[in-house]
Amino acid sequence: MNLLSRIRTLARIRALPERDLPELAETVAIIMDGNGRWARRRGLPPAAGHRAGTRALRRTVEGAIALGIRNVVVYAFSTENWSRPQGEVDALMTLFGETIDRELPDLAEQGVRVRFIGRRDRAPAGLRARMEAMEDRTELNTRLGLWIAFDYGGRAELVEAARRIAESGVDPREIDENVLAANLYAPELPDPDLLIRTSGELRLSNFLLWQLAYAELVFVDRLWPDFDERDLRQALAEYAQRRRRFGGR
Repeated sequence: MNLLSRIRTLARIRALPERDLPELAETVAIIMDGNGRWARRRGLPPAAGHRAGTRALRRTVEGAIALGIRNVVVYAFSTENWSRPQGEVDALMTLFGETIDRELPDLAEQGVRVRFIGRRDRAPAGLRARMEAMEDRTELNTRLGLWIAFDYGGRAELVEAARRIAESGVDPREIDENVLAANLYAPELPDPDLLIRTSGELRLSNFLLWQLAYAELVFVDRLWPDFDERDLRQALAEYAQRRRRFGGR
């Protein structure tokens, strides 16, 4: 997609003014935190916590479908996660492939379109092939968009966007927010209305730094493998009570 096409795409999905925003958060981002702690509390290896986390993802996406949410963006693997012990990283790569094979097909049958954002060049070839095949399979689905941030970092995304703009030769005087946003990994991704982070941690951890500029933040004490539709409903209820001013009054 060239620069002009990216800008036109972005223009079509600009956030609605506050008076037109529904009470329901249409795009929800989730930092799925706590898999390791969940496993340790049960005397289990980290892989067991990550597997339980994939089941929580499926429950949450199905709950989002039932509630009428349009997009769910989840933080699955960060650029910093490569620094974890090699055995855990290898197990995660295997688990990602298993999740694509076992969990995502059922969601696809329910009308979910799956897209991956972030780098792919460092992933195993077999996993990259699975990711591409799932994107192709669900391309025409429209019930809910599931965006999976894999090998993703917010700072790396902004650096890559700056590099693309520089390489495009655009006049520096014409660079504005639309130009930068059009060069992000997924310019068609709407800015999240709501960010949910589980496990009680209170930070963004380099997730969607540009897109979350005006999102409402809800922090949940429950570990991610225990998260379910009730927790999602509670977060949405808290969101609905807030007034989003986008810097105005």
